[in-house]
Amino acid sequence: MKREPIQHHMDALIALLLFGVFAACVLAVLLTGADAYRRLTQRDQAAYERRACVQYVATKVRQADAEGAVSLAEIEGVPALALGRDGEFVTYIYCHGGWLRELFIWCEEPPAPQDGRELLPAQGLDLSLEDGLLTVRLSGARGDEDTLLLSLRGGEGAGS
Repeated sequence: MKREPIQHHMDALIALLLFGVFAACVLAVLLTGADAYRRLTQRDQAAYERRACVQYVATKVRQADAEGAVSLAEIEGVPALALGRDGEFVTYIYCHGGWLRELFIWCEEPPAPQDGRELLPAQGLDLSLEDGLLTVRLSGARGDEDTLLLSLRGGEGAGS
């Protein structure tokens, strides 16, 4: 009769041990999944920032692409893309202080790099315009670089 209580305790102990192993496995799977999700989210955020900067510049250039409306400029030594159609207002797109910025001002007003609205994190913007081909090299916040080539329909050098 003394064997039955010992056997009963052993069954409970084995069941408790199996439950502990199961709980540890579930916790390990959850932690692995959470880490994978975190890495995927960071990768997607970085890809979004890269695409968003390049697509923003491309969209602004396409919107302003008219005869003489797209040109290169400098704002206190900072290279900038100047977009303007009507001769009264101009939009500058440039990088300053770790941000891609946009400044929309009256043509007669002198631009200052710190006045632009911060759009997206970016480290640098390199621009060239030759024979109607605009080349934009954008360095992202994480140091990655993207290149955008746009053939201008009506901007500086187009049609020649």
